[in-house]
Amino acid sequence: MNDMRAALYDSYGPPDVLYVGRVPVPTLKPGQVLVRVHAASVNGGELYGRAGRVRLVTGRTFPQRTGIDFAGEVAEVDPAITGLRPGARVWGVLPRTFGSAAEYVAVRPRNVSYAPENLGLVEAASLPVGTTALTAFRKARLEAGHRLLVRGGSGGVGSIAVQLGKALGAHVTALAGPKNLDLVRELGADEAHSYTTTGPSDLGRFDVILDTVGTGLRSFRRLLAPGGRMVSIAFDLDHIAASLGYVLASTVHGRGRVRFFSGNPQHDLLAELAGYVESGALRPVVDTVHPLSEIAAAHRALEAGGVRGKHVIQVV
Repeated sequence: MNDMRAALYDSYGPPDVLYVGRVPVPTLKPGQVLVRVHAASVNGGELYGRAGRVRLVTGRTFPQRTGIDFAGEVAEVDPAITGLRPGARVWGVLPRTFGSAAEYVAVRPRNVSYAPENLGLVEAASLPVGTTALTAFRKARLEAGHRLLVRGGSGGVGSIAVQLGKALGAHVTALAGPKNLDLVRELGADEAHSYTTTGPSDLGRFDVILDTVGTGLRSFRRLLAPGGRMVSIAFDLDHIAASLGYVLASTVHGRGRVRFFSGNPQHDLLAELAGYVESGALRPVVDTVHPLSEIAAAHRALEAGGVRGKHVIQVV
């Protein structure tokens, strides 16, 4: 086992720059676990990375990799690690890097937890991004009885946020595309509105707003009730300086704070998410499943918009 298949690209550009090539299997370092990846999913950050829109972060060294989250089986463990054995079903998120769209990943135990027992690994791969919603709700101090607005309620994070918000006892309002309103209602939204016909001025006040879109932050911030909090997990990359400046300014003055964060979930958060799945409070929403050889098609599907949950890449 010297090399493995992995999704790669040799230059920034559209989805067609992606291809499946061969790279060395990660060398297990002290304190690491080697995971045989069964499936991964496509996230918005990977589209920006592949397109070169964040090249100040991703750099100019090629080939580059894609994929953030994964579900699979432990293949090898550093003997010094206890609690994980070969064959264990796990899921996780790579720590601030790309590369899970491949046959193997090497991670530290803190970046994985046992996958939910009641899901297959392909379905499970659609859910680790839910740790983003959990972290957002903690930052916003979401409580039972709060009024919650989820922008992008049918997307990868949004579809999970709707379910978790309901599980936490909030009154959930979701904005989504007109074709996905029935879906977000099925996921537990008390109210579902089309973003094409419902603007901020048509909505009421909210204690917490989770924004997965990144545009129009100023307009939605005005919907916050006294003491309310808005958490954004996306930037307007066409106006990134203005977007960053507005978020920072909101922490200094004005009513209602807007916060932004980039997730780096670890074991406890992944384990908590698995608990929600095993209790039945959270279920996967899988839009499409593509084999690794169709990684470009999966990226095109996410870029096309109108997503219902996650596009999953099946590796095994």
